[in-house]
Amino acid sequence: MRQAFTMIELVFVIVMLGILAAVAIPKLAATRSDAEVSVMAQNIMTGAGEIASYAMAKGTTLDDLSVMSNAISILTSKGAAVLDTDDKKATIALGDVADCVTVEIATGVYDENLTISFGASNGDVKCESLQNLIDAQQYPMQLRGQLVRTR
Repeated sequence: MRQAFTMIELVFVIVMLGILAAVAIPKLAATRSDAEVSVMAQNIMTGAGEIASYAMAKGTTLDDLSVMSNAISILTSKGAAVLDTDDKKATIALGDVADCVTVEIATGVYDENLTISFGASNGDVKCESLQNLIDAQQYPMQLRGQLVRTR
């Protein structure tokens, strides 16, 4: 008596593996995309914190946000952010949206405020996910002015 798999059993197993692969591969791709968005959100929030710390420690801000923040510098070096030193801002692109998130120091006559603003996502899933992960409720944050005391 021979013990072996029949051709029908082998075909059935191959079909089942194909179905499982078809379901699993998109899930793995989505997980990678979610991780990319999470890292970017963390870099943006860390960058904002670094800029605020720099402003408090030095009593001033610089035109180049990447000098005040390693996280913004990382986003810039990866091509995810574009710096505008004339306006003291970094514009972060994600997906098909060039201005998904903007980190900016708004300078007034007597004060400076750190702001995080969102561009129109136009239905881009990655950009919407990034915007949902960022806690923008604490912004604008006053960096310099009458309410901020420095030594």
